[in-house]
Amino acid sequence: MISQPDFDSLRIELSVKAKNGIDFIVAASLVWLAISYLWTLTMTPYNQSVLTFCVGTFMLPLAGLFSKIFKTTWTLKDNPLNSLGLWLNFAQLFYFPILFFTLFKTPGYFIMMYAIITGAHFFPYSWYYKTRLYALAAGIISIGSFFIGTYLPTNQIYLIPLLLSIFLAMLSVFLFLDFRNKKE
Repeated sequence: MISQPDFDSLRIELSVKAKNGIDFIVAASLVWLAISYLWTLTMTPYNQSVLTFCVGTFMLPLAGLFSKIFKTTWTLKDNPLNSLGLWLNFAQLFYFPILFFTLFKTPGYFIMMYAIITGAHFFPYSWYYKTRLYALAAGIISIGSFFIGTYLPTNQIYLIPLLLSIFLAMLSVFLFLDFRNKKE
């Protein structure tokens, strides 16, 4: 059995070597910025939703590019918690039936649901990287997206992905500062 200090050191190692996942957060910020622009275009919410999925496919290649720029490590072979990060990310795929339901039944709310799912999937990374920033982000993004989507006129729905993009950019700065503190 592993001691709590040893276990925490494994989590801190993940946090430092992956730099709290900032490569993914910066990539997501750009993807959501593009999605925001997409939702300003004159087309049906259904078509915007389908194109949102298409734009989302750029997430992984962008994260790979930022991984090289930021010199982050995606795999730590000697860390037994390494594969957990991938599993945590795959967990959001189980929310996609909700997205498809929204796409088919009420496509105008698709972007709100997508933002809520994106925000909610950050929550376990708070534990994984041993930082409260992801838990805070999960709450702000999920609840904020719900309120914005509920009370905003439909012609301003692009504000959900725009604000998400801005918030993710800010989150990446705080995650970097957290990484630097742990590195020291």
